[in-house]
Amino acid sequence: MNKIAFTSSIPLEVIIAAGKTPLDLNNVFITADRPQDLVAAAEEEGYPRTTCGWIKGLYSCAQLHDIEALIAVMQGDCSNTQALMETLQLKGIEILPFAYPYDRDYDSLDNQINKLCSYFQVSREQVSMVKADIDEVRSLCAELDRLTWEDNLISGEENHYYLVNASDFQGNIDKYRSEISALIEGAQQRAPFGDEVRLAYIGVPPIFTDFYEVLHALGARVVFNEVQRQFSMPYKTTDIVEQYLKFTYPYGAFARLQDISAEIKKRNIQGIIHYTQTFCFRQIEDLIYRKSLNIPFLTIEGDNPGRVDARSRLRLEAFINMLKQRC
Repeated sequence: MNKIAFTSSIPLEVIIAAGKTPLDLNNVFITADRPQDLVAAAEEEGYPRTTCGWIKGLYSCAQLHDIEALIAVMQGDCSNTQALMETLQLKGIEILPFAYPYDRDYDSLDNQINKLCSYFQVSREQVSMVKADIDEVRSLCAELDRLTWEDNLISGEENHYYLVNASDFQGNIDKYRSEISALIEGAQQRAPFGDEVRLAYIGVPPIFTDFYEVLHALGARVVFNEVQRQFSMPYKTTDIVEQYLKFTYPYGAFARLQDISAEIKKRNIQGIIHYTQTFCFRQIEDLIYRKSLNIPFLTIEGDNPGRVDARSRLRLEAFINMLKQRC
C-alpha cells in the first residue's frame, strides 16, 4: 500500500520524496475500460444523478485501488470535493486535506506543503532534490508542447495525453520520461501537419473519450491544451512554493485568463473551444471567458464518459466550418 491518490494536481514532489507512488484518480477513471460503469456504481450507492460525472467516477475509483491515503484538494478545485471525501471516509479511506489559497498567498501555500512533508516525514531538502529531477521531465513536456504549436509535429491528442499525465507521470516517472523522449525523437522525423484549423482548448480535460479524434476528422487541431499544459508546470522556478503559485488552475478564472490570453496570441489560434462539465460550478465562469476573449468561441458541455454525442459533433462541425470560411 504505497499508492497515494489525489483528486487534483498537488505537490507530488512530496509523495515521490517519501518513496510513494502518486496516483491521479482522474486519469485512472477516464482511462478505465468502462468508465461509465464507475459512474453507475456511484449512483447505485446513492450519489445523485445531478452530481458531476467526474466526482462519481473518483468515488468508485478510490475504492477499487489499494491506496494508502487520498489527498483531497478542498480549495482550488471542485466544490463537491468535501462531500466526496466524507463519503469515502465512510469506506475507511484515510483523507489528507490540501488547500490552494485563493489569494495566492505564499505563506499559506508554504504551510500546506509543510503539512504534507510532516505527514510523509520528508524534509524540504529531500523535496527539492526530487523537484530537480522532475524538472528535467517537465522540460520534455515543454518541448513536446512547443513541437505542437510551433513546429506542428505533434497532434492535439498526443499533446493532451502526455500533458494530462504529467499530473502523476502515470505512477512511474522513468517510464514516462522514456515514452515522451521517444515521442519527441520520433516526431522530429515527421512531416509537419498541414492547414488544419488551429484551436485552443480551455477548461478541464474532456470526459469524451474520442474528442480529439473527432476534431481531427473535422479538419482541426488543438495547439493549446490549457489545463493539461498547466499540469505539466510550464514555469521554471527553483522554489516549489513559487511553482505551485504559478500553477493557474486552482486560482480562479482571472488567473487562468491571463495565461490563456498570452498563449492565444503566441500560438496563432483561430478559435476557442471551452469545455464545461455538467453540474460543475465552473460552467458559470464561461461568461467571463466569452466576454474577455475576442476570438471565435464555442462552449461544449459533457456529462458522462463516452464518445462525443451527435449534437456536440454537429456543433463542432459547424464551428470548424465557420472558421475555415474565415481563413
